[in-house]
Amino acid sequence: MLQMQNEPILIVGATHGIGRRLAERLISAGRSVISAGRTVDAPQGVLKHVVFNAIEQVLPTADLPDALGGLVYCPGSIDLKPMRVLKADDLRVAFEINVVGAFQSIQVCLDRLKRCPSSGIVLFSTVAVQRGMAFHAGVAAAKGAVEGLTRSLSAELAPVVRVNCIAPGLTRTGLSERLLNTPEKEKASADRHPMKRVGEPDDIAAMAQFLLSKEATWITGQVFGVDGGMSTI
Repeated sequence: MLQMQNEPILIVGATHGIGRRLAERLISAGRSVISAGRTVDAPQGVLKHVVFNAIEQVLPTADLPDALGGLVYCPGSIDLKPMRVLKADDLRVAFEINVVGAFQSIQVCLDRLKRCPSSGIVLFSTVAVQRGMAFHAGVAAAKGAVEGLTRSLSAELAPVVRVNCIAPGLTRTGLSERLLNTPEKEKASADRHPMKRVGEPDDIAAMAQFLLSKEATWITGQVFGVDGGMSTI
């Protein structure tokens, strides 16, 4: 049988933020990485890069290898609106990028993942699913569905493919830029976390890297809060 550590990891959304940092960490550790994203700006050292838009397209797989050691789906959204202005179309967009995109990417790669024992899928939620936050109805609803998808698929695909999810707190990426674009906003956001800072891409990428490793082969169906303590303290 194929060995997990010899097969490449596919990272959807590897051109920016957490996905890019994860690709860099994996490559530095000697893992093979295939990146996918909306732009051609692939991380240095990837085996290949696939340009596609997760909202408009299904991930093309013709040029992917026959087996994958893991799949990470990073695309997401932070569209914060009060209920009085939140539209049904806003919800549909959130579900398309967060849930439908993840589902379709997993579905078209599933046979390749099954060829690699203990391959791992990593999805992303948000602390706002477990901790109610004003103006987060759209993203929390979509990410709650991601958590449900994680648990359902982990049951269906065990023992061959593991499925886990990371639920970050506010993390310094392009998506969160407008929430952290002044010293006052940054301090207010940091103070809401028990650890008194916002997350960095490396904080989240480190957990994803662990979940893809051989040390995590007995872990599946879990949602891990990497949120500076916000969800529990």
